[in-house]
Amino acid sequence: MALARSLERFGYRVLEAADGEAALRLFQTTEIDLVVLDVAMPRMDGFAVLSRLRQTSEVPVIMLTGRAEEVDRVVGLELGADDYVVKPYSLRELVARVRARLRRRPAEPPPQRSGDGNDPLVYGDVSIDLRAREVAVAGERIDLTAREYELLAFLARHPRRVFSREELLEQVWGTRFQDPATVTEHVRRVRTKVEGRPPQRRLVTTLRGMGYRFDP
Repeated sequence: MALARSLERFGYRVLEAADGEAALRLFQTTEIDLVVLDVAMPRMDGFAVLSRLRQTSEVPVIMLTGRAEEVDRVVGLELGADDYVVKPYSLRELVARVRARLRRRPAEPPPQRSGDGNDPLVYGDVSIDLRAREVAVAGERIDLTAREYELLAFLARHPRRVFSREELLEQVWGTRFQDPATVTEHVRRVRTKVEGRPPQRRLVTTLRGMGYRFDP
């Protein structure tokens, strides 16, 4: 595969799987830092593989597909993809996206020290525990993916400040090479999970043509 050879030239170790089932077996037996997942794989398609991966892991996933329709991109993002690339793609750009994702690995939670800037953020019934990386609404813990949590926590650390989708990509995803629709979809999912619980109120506001703002 040309992509594998290109990544190997940059010093990355690349493992390849012939089909979806082989990819899952490989993931279960090997420590993987990033997955480039083709939607059109035999035996199990990329969407099914991604769904299985997200049951146990938040490893970064870049989807490859020949489907340009918006609905397919949305499905991939809803299942937890970090980026979505439509064929035919520029090999140089895809390698750049992979390198950007790998440069920003999820950080370990900070040590628990008082006064370290990681005290819980509490806005009414919404509590964000920065040490435990947990969000609760009215005392009920909300099940967020790692990226959903990071997005909400970043916005909550900067209340009333507007961030464009490109700025959020850089601050939360660590790259500007991804499709800005990734941010839109993650904001939608955060709203569904957090704002959809009683007492219902809008926390993340959309400012058309400008970006998003956390309104406590």
